[in-house]
Amino acid sequence: MDIVRELLARQDGAYRAFQCRLIPNLPAEAIIGVRTPALRELAKKIVHSGESGPFLAALPHRYFEEDQLHAFILSLERDYDTCIEGLEEFLPHINNWATCDQLSPKVFRKHRPELLTRIRSWLDSPHEYTLRFGIGMLMEHFLGEDFDPSYLAWVARLRSDAYYVNMMIAWYFATALAKKYEAALPYLEENRMEAWVHNKAIQKALESRRIPLKEKQTLRGLKRSR
Repeated sequence: MDIVRELLARQDGAYRAFQCRLIPNLPAEAIIGVRTPALRELAKKIVHSGESGPFLAALPHRYFEEDQLHAFILSLERDYDTCIEGLEEFLPHINNWATCDQLSPKVFRKHRPELLTRIRSWLDSPHEYTLRFGIGMLMEHFLGEDFDPSYLAWVARLRSDAYYVNMMIAWYFATALAKKYEAALPYLEENRMEAWVHNKAIQKALESRRIPLKEKQTLRGLKRSR
């Protein structure tokens, strides 16, 4: 299967222009412009054809959409160890927030204890999008029944100059405020994060429909000037 040809056949010029604005750190020539449903459909086609192996091995990819396909194919992998092996090969090549955030393996739901150990290693990564991915997985899988208050400290201690890492830290705490308000609130009351991240977390929490007005009033009073 000529995957690039398949992608070009699904190109949408207007959507390409939109994607170029949405992901400004990528050069325009790296973006074909293929809508997400079409990419998901093509990812399934590649898996069912048995051609995913050679494609996953062909790193780095040239186009953003190839990275998206890579993320979707890994997300469909049913074997945990195979998925992790593929992830460790792919994560260093991720160069944008969209691919990072589309990467969400379904098999993780059945392997949370092993996943937690892996997340800790991702949180120590110097690579921007590996770190963002680790925070995202902690948010997705460990703010529910498997939550432990210590996980909040793992994220609060992170310091980065990378915009997309700091945005994910803020997103994590906004979600934690929606799901585990009493546990997350002290991290804001005690100023345990950098001011920009602190204020961005409050902003996102105030935009959430899951947080009651009373709690939002408290959060407004915790905004920092610097």
